[in-house]
Amino acid sequence: MLIVGLTGGIGSGKTTVSDRFAHCNVPIIDTDLLARELVEPGQPALAEITTAFGSDCLDEAGRLDRTRLRERVFADAEGRKRLEAILHPRIRILARQRIANLTSPYCLLVIPLLAETGMTDLIDRVLVVDAPEAEQLRRVMVRDRSGEEQARRILTAQASREQRLALANEVVENSGDFADLDRQVAALHQRYLALAHAR
Repeated sequence: MLIVGLTGGIGSGKTTVSDRFAHCNVPIIDTDLLARELVEPGQPALAEITTAFGSDCLDEAGRLDRTRLRERVFADAEGRKRLEAILHPRIRILARQRIANLTSPYCLLVIPLLAETGMTDLIDRVLVVDAPEAEQLRRVMVRDRSGEEQARRILTAQASREQRLALANEVVENSGDFADLDRQVAALHQRYLALAHAR
C-alpha cells in the first residue's frame, strides 16, 4: 500500500484537505488523534507526562489539559523535547499498527510535525498543504481565539514553510476557494491511485 504523509504548518488547512480525501474513501490516520488516544486517563503516556510536567497539566477530571500543556511547551524548547520523547515513539508504533490493518490502494498518514520529527521512514510520499503565513496566523487566531503573539509563537516553533516544501513530492495550495481545493484533491487522488497500482 502507498502511504502518503500529509503535513503542513498550523492553520494551513490540513484537516480541510484530509476531509476531502476521506470523501474519496481514502483511509486517514491522523497522528494528532493517535496522540489524543495515548494521553487518555489510565494510559502510560499520561502518567509519564504528569511525572515530567506536574499534575497542574491535568484538569479537574484528571484529563490532560492540552491548552495549558501546549502553552508551556511552546515557551520551553526543552519541555517540548521531553514531551516529544514521551509521545513520538508511541505514536510511531500505533501508526504502524493502524496501517497494517488497512487494505486500500493508499492511505494518508497526517503528520503535522513531519519536518520536525523525521517520521519520513513511515511514508512513501510527502504531500504538503501550503498557505501564506498571514493566512495561517489569521486562521489560528480565529480557531483558538488567541492573540497574534500566541499564534506567532506556535508558528515560529514549527519548521518554516521552506523546510516543509523542501520535503514535498506534491503540494496543495490552500489559499483559494473550496472549489479550487476540490480540484487539486481530485487530481491528487487519481495520481495516488495510479502510483499505488504501479507498485
